[in-house]
Amino acid sequence: MANWVRSIGRELLGLFVDDGSYAAAILVWVGLAVVALPRLGLGARWDGPVLFAGLAAILIQSVLRFARRSR
Repeated sequence: MANWVRSIGRELLGLFVDDGSYAAAILVWVGLAVVALPRLGLGARWDGPVLFAGLAAILIQSVLRFARRSR
C-alpha cells in the first residue's frame, strides 16, 4: 500500500518540479531576496530588477548545465 502512495506522490511532484536543484535555487534566491533586499536600502524600484536578475542567472545556469549534460 505504501509503495503506490509513494509512487503517486512522486508523480504529482514531477508534474510541478522537473529539476530539483533548479527549484531549490529559485526558492533560496526568493528567500534571500525577501530578507536581504529591504535591508540593502536600494529602494523599492530596484527590488524587481534585482529579483529578476537573480532568477535569470539561475535559469541561464540551469540551461547551460542541461546543455552540457545532453551532449
